Amino acid sequence: MRAVSAIDSVYQNFLKRYLFGLDAEYAHRLTLRMFSLLPPFTPPRDRPELGIKLWGTEFANPIGLAAGMDKDAVAIRGWETIGFGFAELGTITPLPQEGNDVPRLWRIPERRALINRLGFPSEGMEAVAPRIERMRKAGMAIRLGLNFGPNSNTAPEAIAADYATLMEGLGPLADFIVINVSSPNTPGLRSWQSPEKMSELFAAMLGNAGESPRPVLIKLSPDLERNELFRICESALELGVDGIVSCNTSVAREALGVSSPHPGGLSGRPLTIRARELIRDIHTHTRGKIPIIGVGGVSTAEDAWLHIRAGASLVELYTALIYEGPAVVERIKAGLADLLRRDGFRSIGDAVGIDR
Repeated sequence: MRAVSAIDSVYQNFLKRYLFGLDAEYAHRLTLRMFSLLPPFTPPRDRPELGIKLWGTEFANPIGLAAGMDKDAVAIRGWETIGFGFAELGTITPLPQEGNDVPRLWRIPERRALINRLGFPSEGMEAVAPRIERMRKAGMAIRLGLNFGPNSNTAPEAIAADYATLMEGLGPLADFIVINVSSPNTPGLRSWQSPEKMSELFAAMLGNAGESPRPVLIKLSPDLERNELFRICESALELGVDGIVSCNTSVAREALGVSSPHPGGLSGRPLTIRARELIRDIHTHTRGKIPIIGVGGVSTAEDAWLHIRAGASLVELYTALIYEGPAVVERIKAGLADLLRRDGFRSIGDAVGIDR
């Protein structure tokens, strides 16, 4: 904990002011560099009541890093050091690509939010794979989810093949796999959330054997209408989807109380309530049969707790790390332990979906 406090002190007293004076994407790269250079500290020991088991895997705590922060798996040890129980890395594409033109990342400090239209910049799976392999060999407690997406120049009829390529090349290295079919920054990608497209996608990824090397989750948009969401939930049950990540960034502005000229996906505090509504709807409609990773607007223990009570088994954050600093992870975990005791629960698993 002292190591995390020291890192946070440097961030709050020096780095944050400096980074917020820079272009947002350049600051993002510098932050990643900082985390990648952290020396190997022993991660803080988690309270037993924060542990949860999903897909046959033990998670030391339910707080994870959301996709988008570490797209190329360059700072895995850093995420473990500051206390995350897991990290969702990516989005990773089969081949290297630059993504959309800059500028493509903006802060909205008054709303504790970010807007991005990055478009899956990625070093590609061949660059990412050896980094993860090295970390596996070195030994680590943190669990890893790998978030997959297609290359931007892939023809529509070949998108399923891109996901299949990623599954074959990187699937065995993951603790779980997330299929990103909901980014608003890749034209046409959100159409793959439809039940028909999902069936095509899973058929291509799982092949003739119909099996995956690791649990497969789908990541959904917060901008779905309820009838669309419920159709997707039914399809997920039929296909045997292992989990749902709820949710991606939003293109909504007025409904979320944000005014900005910048295009792209909105994340952070304005998404808190919408994300929780989506979690609750998914948990209710699937009758709690599909585990949910709740992501969207989490910056306090109360945010995480209410996502869990709505139906999330695990919770992710990203934007809060930018605004609150590295110690936000330990603060949330400590607060969660207090909330468990306050509300009379013995473990995180006991509270999942209790408000459904």
